[in-house]
Amino acid sequence: MYAIIETGGKQYWVIPGELVHVGKLEAKEGDTFDLQALWASEENESEKATQKATVTVEIVRHLKERKVVVFKKRPKSHYRRTQGHRQDATEIRIKKISLN
Repeated sequence: MYAIIETGGKQYWVIPGELVHVGKLEAKEGDTFDLQALWASEENESEKATQKATVTVEIVRHLKERKVVVFKKRPKSHYRRTQGHRQDATEIRIKKISLN
């Protein structure tokens, strides 16, 4: 069984038991809550896809993603600037997908 969920303006293809990094969520580690699935289906039955499904997720931990390096340069003028950025993220575990 798999589903497509949306959080933080991005969509994720998920299966039960999977760990997914999403944008930072305002919840404590260990909290469990439900997300509405945009689309869900059984493994072998793509024709019987449903749009009404609930995905139960658990917050595993809060973390920062890998550093993104921003480098600016203007040729022939000795202008060089380097800046780094690390985005806050939350790691969630997909507990189960319930078809309604």
